[in-house]
Amino acid sequence: MKKFLLATTAVAASVAALGATAQAADLGARPYYPKAPAYAAPLYNWTGFYIGGHLGGVFAGNNTFGGLALADSSARFMGGVQAGYDYQLSPNWVVGVEGQYSWVGNHQLNAIFPGGLVYNNNQRGIASVTGRLGYTWGPGLIYVKGGYAYSDNNENVTFGGLPVAFALSDNHQNGWTIGGGAEYMFAPNWSAKVEYQYYDFGDSRFVGPGALVPFGTFHNDEHTVKAGINYRFNLGNFGGPVAARY
Repeated sequence: MKKFLLATTAVAASVAALGATAQAADLGARPYYPKAPAYAAPLYNWTGFYIGGHLGGVFAGNNTFGGLALADSSARFMGGVQAGYDYQLSPNWVVGVEGQYSWVGNHQLNAIFPGGLVYNNNQRGIASVTGRLGYTWGPGLIYVKGGYAYSDNNENVTFGGLPVAFALSDNHQNGWTIGGGAEYMFAPNWSAKVEYQYYDFGDSRFVGPGALVPFGTFHNDEHTVKAGINYRFNLGNFGGPVAARY
């Protein structure tokens, strides 16, 4: 009887094992579900060269020639080009250098002196070479800038419409500039900016002709507001997501 029971139990266990194997075969292989990739936030890199253009306005200060008011165009159109290089020091800090030239439209700075002498200064353009320091958070950048400024002046003194020889203590072509702005990467390789920049070309006074010497000095400065766009050469990841690696 014991042998019969043992044999029956062994047969039952074998049948159960075969049934489980067949059921597993019927179910097929367990499907493989790959792990979802980790999210990779966009990484923006400001390092690289760029070129671009800008439009804006120029606003002259209220200058006088020893108390004699100067008639000028207080608001003028400007447009120009810029080029530069930025280097991202860390996730949040950017340093760079930029050169810029702006053509200035319709600027006639005039002074009519007692006796009939007339001074005219046609400022055709202003330029600068500046350093930049900025703080960035992804696609956004705020910055300050400052450095050398240049003014392209065409000046003359006339009497009765005829030119008169003259000399100034300073040609007010060379000066300094300071400003700041904000820039935003709106697409790969492209950024837009708005900027305020102040230009100072110092004081000037006539040293000839003698009739103009007593009128003292006048100050040469400009306030500018510009909006521009830059194309950034892709030396890094400009505005694009970085793919996660596994």
